[in-house]
Amino acid sequence: MKKADFVSLVAEQSGMTKKASEACVEAVFRTLGDVLAQGERVTLTGFGTFDTKLRSERTVCVPNSGEKASVPAARVPVFRPAKQLKEKLNPKTKD
Repeated sequence: MKKADFVSLVAEQSGMTKKASEACVEAVFRTLGDVLAQGERVTLTGFGTFDTKLRSERTVCVPNSGEKASVPAARVPVFRPAKQLKEKLNPKTKD
């Protein structure tokens, strides 16, 4: 699903216009990025937790040349789904 499709679904489910929905979606993504950049965690109850972790410096092999290269340490975003989201994705069937 592309962003435009997602915005359309948000507009449909919320009753907002597509323009208002797009502004809302943009604001949520921008704010989420800003909070993560500050090193804070965002927990959305029932959905999951967005956080960052430090990936340490590592040495990799460049496929084209076979040379070794160093990749510097970096903070990377991580997402941990909540139990409710996991259950929604994998519903238990009753036998």
